[in-house]
Amino acid sequence: MKLAAVFAMMALAPIACAEQGPVAQSAQSPTPPPTTAASPATPSPTPTRTGPPPFTAKVTRISRDRLPYSWRPGCPVSYQDLRLVTMTYWGFDNKAHTGELVVNKTVTDDIVTAFGKLYAQRYPIKQMRLVDVYKGDDYDSIDADNTSAFNCRQATGSSHWSNHAYGKAVDINPLENPYVTADGGTAHANAKKFTKRPMKGKAVINPGDKVVRTFAQVGWEWGGAWAGTKDFQHFSKGGG
Repeated sequence: MKLAAVFAMMALAPIACAEQGPVAQSAQSPTPPPTTAASPATPSPTPTRTGPPPFTAKVTRISRDRLPYSWRPGCPVSYQDLRLVTMTYWGFDNKAHTGELVVNKTVTDDIVTAFGKLYAQRYPIKQMRLVDVYKGDDYDSIDADNTSAFNCRQATGSSHWSNHAYGKAVDINPLENPYVTADGGTAHANAKKFTKRPMKGKAVINPGDKVVRTFAQVGWEWGGAWAGTKDFQHFSKGGG
């Protein structure tokens, strides 16, 4: 079994030191009591005397009750093999916030490492909530510019399971980084101005930039590098 719980702490560092990853600690955590997917968000971390709080991350088991829409019998992975990662992220308001992602237990270290580096780099994230807040509707989650991971669904335009269905993919700031078809179109009207690359803009992910490099360092591929269709929001372990 992968680490049952991971605590990652990172001291604040200037952008020039962004390549340093978080320092992780491990501890065994019991299964948390069942809650609902729409339970109140974890309070935002408290700033230190010298500035924003350090990055922290906690990995715990997740109850079936937290996944009323995103998981169902017949999914390619059991909910018991998923983990809830509760961690700090840097918001669009230039403040630290606490978000949640559900991922496969085999990739929790990758996720904590990558998002710890993004926090150190002050890469902004609009929000980070479980897709169950949107009743498992990928379209609504994307329209809300929500960063999310696990969702038991097929790949867009395919009859095969997406890597999201295995908990091995994450979509980051999907409004600024849309799914773009080969002809340059996107299904979300509020994302049309973000369909070109490279381009400047807050939270926009470009080829070879710090976000792409950060995920490449933990062995994750970027959907923006696909031939034809581009999925600029998408990072996955093993592609797809």
